[in-house]
Amino acid sequence: MVSSAVPSAYPYIYRESLALLTDFYQLTMALGYWRQGLHQRPSAFHMFFRRAPFEGGFAIAAGLQPFIEFVESFRFSPSDLDYLADLRSPQGEVLFPQDFLKYLSELRITCDIDAVPEGTVVFPYEPLIRVTGPLLEAQLLESPLLNLVNFPSLIATKAARVSLAAKGDEILEFGLRRAQGVDGGLTASRAAYIGGCTATSNVLAGKIFDIPVRGTHSHSWIMVFDDELAAFEAYADAMPANCVFLVDTYNTVSGIRHAIDIGKKLRQRGHEMIGVRLDSGDLTYLSIKAREMLDSAGFSNASIVASNELDEWLISEMKHQGAKVTVWGVGTHLVTGFDCPALDGVYKLSAIQDDDGCWQYKLKLSEQMRKISNPGILQVARFSRHGAAVADVIYDTLLGLPSPCTIVDPFDATREKLLSNEDDRQDLLVPIFRQGQRVYTSPSLAQIRADVQHNLSHFHYTIKRFVNPHQYVVGMERNLYDVKVNLIKKIRQGQAAKIASRGE
Repeated sequence: MVSSAVPSAYPYIYRESLALLTDFYQLTMALGYWRQGLHQRPSAFHMFFRRAPFEGGFAIAAGLQPFIEFVESFRFSPSDLDYLADLRSPQGEVLFPQDFLKYLSELRITCDIDAVPEGTVVFPYEPLIRVTGPLLEAQLLESPLLNLVNFPSLIATKAARVSLAAKGDEILEFGLRRAQGVDGGLTASRAAYIGGCTATSNVLAGKIFDIPVRGTHSHSWIMVFDDELAAFEAYADAMPANCVFLVDTYNTVSGIRHAIDIGKKLRQRGHEMIGVRLDSGDLTYLSIKAREMLDSAGFSNASIVASNELDEWLISEMKHQGAKVTVWGVGTHLVTGFDCPALDGVYKLSAIQDDDGCWQYKLKLSEQMRKISNPGILQVARFSRHGAAVADVIYDTLLGLPSPCTIVDPFDATREKLLSNEDDRQDLLVPIFRQGQRVYTSPSLAQIRADVQHNLSHFHYTIKRFVNPHQYVVGMERNLYDVKVNLIKKIRQGQAAKIASRGE
């Protein structure tokens, strides 16, 4: 087993087993598979999402490391089994028999798991994670996988959008007080750092994930003292090397003057004022005014930090208006995914072996083409030309990927694209576990963060714009598409035959 390059974070927070972090029906299905003798049947599941969040053109994959830790530590503890043994049906009958609970007590994950690395730019319908292995085990991974991957991917995507809007400026994640509980606060801090934030105000996240921590002082600090100047002076005395003064408690322009006065005293003592923070009012106008005042007073290197319900849209507009902000503090709208509360990631069975060991392809049918899942044991390949990403191809590993290959728009068969064998190709799903043993070394969080910016640089700016982003090409390999269409026809014909036989 390859050890992780990063500290084990989640066992630090959650001292007990997380095997019960699941939906109840996963356990009832597990019992059903076990009773039917299907629990060891080889199967394949894929996790993907259907819509890019925030009406954008892309998403950032995140949450793999917590999922890895979940899989490695997966086991039903004695207290878990005692709890399950006490569950009763509405009629008072025992739900989970003792022999099944004994089976669970010895259960460990033995699946093969492949995934796109954290920090990868991904698109709708592409498999982010593939799980192949015993049916019962793969089924039990559904709920925790979606829980551990959907939310961080959402927040990492939001942070990447904020980073694009800031155009190289520092971004501080200030969202702990508005986050969705302890879990939400820690997960959001980690994901926001992946997406491009420079630091967090969340000290526990800083300790666990080795994220830089930053912060200033609050309005209450100012209000404790008789006047603002005295408050600034006291703070400078306590923290001479960390002075970013919050200047809008009473009057912002006066606050900037007071910050300059204390900044001069700090300089005489051999320290330098880091900057000022604006938290209310017309932030664009006030940042311009602050820059003028600071520069005139000889503090041209002092930062101007802005906060107050910021998001990528406001930051982009303020920069367009000429704001002189150099550091952006983003909180509520970032850590809650404010304008898109969830990534619609799903986990679907795509293949299962029959009694003869042959793979039988499966799909979830729907009246809506966009909700029909893809069959097969899937991989996604990214094709690039001269360093620029041009298309992603979803293909079946058993059918293979021809070179050159023709891809089809899954929702419009008249749209095809031929990819040259001269294009560079990279398979995005990489091995994480083989038969339950980890074969993947996780990069550091700092490396994942750098990977996001590097990966985004390979995509045309129109895909990354906020309004009406261009749709990046994601297609199905022609042979796989034909398999899917034929399977849809077969299922529908079978349903029609059954209806006809009943005379409906």
